[in-house]
Amino acid sequence: MTNEELMREALKEAALALAAGELPVGCVIARDGEIVARAHNECEGQGDATAHAELLAIRRASKAAGDWRLNRCTLCVTLEPCPMCAGAIVQARVGRVVYGADNPEQGCAGSLYRIPEDPAFPHFCPCDGGVLAEECRALLDGFFDGRRKKINV
Repeated sequence: MTNEELMREALKEAALALAAGELPVGCVIARDGEIVARAHNECEGQGDATAHAELLAIRRASKAAGDWRLNRCTLCVTLEPCPMCAGAIVQARVGRVVYGADNPEQGCAGSLYRIPEDPAFPHFCPCDGGVLAEECRALLDGFFDGRRKKINV
């Protein structure tokens, strides 16, 4: 699958998160061109700050692969990973990361820092950002616009 095809699948997951009242972030993990795991943010529903799309997808991909090492996998997520998720990507030995929208406030795969590409860590994971960024950003902007309207009512 191409980066764009993977991102379209991640956007479907993000739409599910939006419908559930979650921050609309979606993630898919592919191995050898096949999606092996998909997830979206579930922090609100689970009452768990760690229920980010990337972490849930990594857990599911590891289970599907029967191995915690995901070095043959591409993780595709609609929003640049935060420090927690970037660290998990390194720990899971993910082979490659593709993300959509930059995360200038917390992004650690290109914006503020590059944890997966830091040579100080034992695993190097290349990161490519900006894939369908406008579509990814539009979902996030719509979510926050809706929240602002509720607060101002």
